[in-house]
Amino acid sequence: MSILGLLIMVSQANAQGQQKNMMDHKEKSQMEMGRMAMGENMYPQKAEDISPLLAGEKIPMVTLMNQQGKIVDLNKMVAEKPTILVFYRGGWCPYCSKQLSGLQEISGDLERMGYQLIAISTDKPEGLNASMDKASLEYTLLSDADLAVSKQFGIAYKAPKGYWDFLPKSTGGKDIDLLIPVPSVFILSKNGEINFEYINPDITKRLKPELLKVVAQTIFKDL
Repeated sequence: MSILGLLIMVSQANAQGQQKNMMDHKEKSQMEMGRMAMGENMYPQKAEDISPLLAGEKIPMVTLMNQQGKIVDLNKMVAEKPTILVFYRGGWCPYCSKQLSGLQEISGDLERMGYQLIAISTDKPEGLNASMDKASLEYTLLSDADLAVSKQFGIAYKAPKGYWDFLPKSTGGKDIDLLIPVPSVFILSKNGEINFEYINPDITKRLKPELLKVVAQTIFKDL
């Protein structure tokens, strides 16, 4: 089986299992919300323990901040055109910096296909500029410094202790729970439905740019 075929299988549950997976995900989310309301710390302690949104589900109604610190409505942006949405940890992460550079290399091709590319990190708004300048990025970067959006996407987990000292600084003091997101890629239709996702708890394993381009081209007709 080709790598592309395997990725599609991973991102889109088969007909027999999709309904059950979505029900399990919703039930787990409801349990977590209930326990959090009772004051329990329900954030996953490891990257392997997250419960992300699934292919076929729609993204939540969320807002983020741009480089200027202005609030932007993600759902309104997504409604404009099919979107490749990337969550990365921050400009301080070398694997993320490499990923951002790789995305820049294919950003023109993705735009010509009809996509917009949006990358979200825990960096405070003013911290996004460093990443933009470092790799001469021409696509959109947004700040999820308090990880409110990462939490709703189900990809946030407790950062290892080695990160606790600098996360308050890199997030502008907003990451009070000391969380980080599992690096993730979502391909969204204009109605906010997830048509493809790549989520790997191993932070060193990112979806290669050329493979993302192939996937994006393959599923565009279905968006």
